[in-house]
Amino acid sequence: MTKYRLDQIGKVIGGGTPSTRKKQYYANKGIAWITPKDLSGYSKMYISHGARDISQEGLDNSSAKLLPKDTVLVSSRAPIGYVALAANKITTNQGFKSIVPNTDIVLPKYLYYLMLTKKDELENVSSGSTFKEVSGRVMKGFEVDIPSLDKQANIIQKIEPITRKIELNYQINANLVA
Repeated sequence: MTKYRLDQIGKVIGGGTPSTRKKQYYANKGIAWITPKDLSGYSKMYISHGARDISQEGLDNSSAKLLPKDTVLVSSRAPIGYVALAANKITTNQGFKSIVPNTDIVLPKYLYYLMLTKKDELENVSSGSTFKEVSGRVMKGFEVDIPSLDKQANIIQKIEPITRKIELNYQINANLVA
């Protein structure tokens, strides 16, 4: 097992919000845009869309970045520590510090599971007077232990069946309530 900073195993990228005063920056079926609110109560590994999408013009005129599939989305404020994997190309608001994993070092699913366990540690390294936030600098320097790719694959193989059952149970419960 080797200790790495997150910026050594992937690219840490913040998000952005297009001006809400410009309706043309948002679209019904545009570019997927995720906010921490979209992950509140969200129990699946992958997310493809949030409540709102942005337009290409909104992307071009904000600090939002288009992230590739399998990017590990980590909320960095309000609240800290929500985690999901991008099911497709996606953007986020500024409440995220997302990680595009270097797959020569870390598997996206392994990093997803690992970051799920780091919520308390991320909260402990956050700062701010109005609300707590993990800065880009702190997130880039955040250290994690990464085993070999073979061990990562083995861990994923053991965890995934359990994760699928949990997701199925949430789906069953949601259907019972509906």
